[in-house]
Amino acid sequence: MPELPEVETVMRGLATRLEGRVLAEVEARRPDLRWPLPERFAARLTGRRVIGLRRRAKYILVDLDDANSWMIHLGMSGRMLISDGPKPELETHDHVVFRTDAGTWVRFNDARRFGMMDLWPTAEVERHRLFKGIGPEPLGNVFSGPALAAALTGKHTPIKAALLDQKVVAGVGNIYACEALHRAAISPRRLALNVVGGRAERLAEAVKTVLTEAIAAGGSSLRDHRQVSGELGYFQHTFRVYDRTGERCPRDGCSGTVTRLVQAGRSTFYCPRCQR
Repeated sequence: MPELPEVETVMRGLATRLEGRVLAEVEARRPDLRWPLPERFAARLTGRRVIGLRRRAKYILVDLDDANSWMIHLGMSGRMLISDGPKPELETHDHVVFRTDAGTWVRFNDARRFGMMDLWPTAEVERHRLFKGIGPEPLGNVFSGPALAAALTGKHTPIKAALLDQKVVAGVGNIYACEALHRAAISPRRLALNVVGGRAERLAEAVKTVLTEAIAAGGSSLRDHRQVSGELGYFQHTFRVYDRTGERCPRDGCSGTVTRLVQAGRSTFYCPRCQR
């Protein structure tokens, strides 16, 4: 599933082509994605001007001039594909297609149909059922070592699982949790409630650094992720531990080997020698 950097990359690419533009033509080629689309979905979008785009957790929010926001989740395999000129030849899994008044075509392609779309009053987005209780944005000023330690208070789960809890911090997924824990030299097995003080400071800073670098690299393309231009992200070429089982730990002075373990059904990659 795309994580925060991938969603941020897609959102920024869309923003350059959609902000200030009118949605001149909108076509929903099926009535549902993961869940049913809102009633009169295409009709309610057609003719609306895009005020701006932003991201919340792993969701793209397109703010419209009628005080509603178009919520988009890419799911496991969703892609937003942009083209100019004549209407593109549509593919089987192009489920939502629209054109701006500038002639830009955008196709939402989702082979697995785990993505979702909704329309919701902009002023009430944070009260949408999908956003209730969601944690702070990791790249925002609210997220810090003390804030992370407070969110982890009393949690007897491993820190890796806690980082994936969207109520602790928004948008962090499996890849970047592994990478951040390695940079912070914290074992993914360590109980979350024991990540306090300096450890929490290191981890919060590592999360911010890893996500910032991944965004600059266009995200990680392992299976489905593409930037809106169709280009791959390339942060996967700088992974330190993720999917590096058996390789030597890249930390200076460490002679450990990257190891894989399974936590809550997900692969975790780490160095048991330097991560404590």
